[in-house]
Amino acid sequence: MAIVVKLDDLLHARRMTLTDLSDRIGITLANLSILKTGKAKAMRFSTLEAICIELECQPGDLLAFEADS
Repeated sequence: MAIVVKLDDLLHARRMTLTDLSDRIGITLANLSILKTGKAKAMRFSTLEAICIELECQPGDLLAFEADS
């Protein structure tokens, strides 16, 4: 997929685990794991907003476009 989720990088930079983020924003660990591994087909704006608020980032910090070769 051409959209890359950089959640792992943001969590590492903030010394936070996926479990910590899940607890803080009220989204299941399973759903965050699907997002982190790039297997998600969609994301709600409310989820994106919650992640950005908690990680103090912009949507562009979390998502990137990489064209297929």
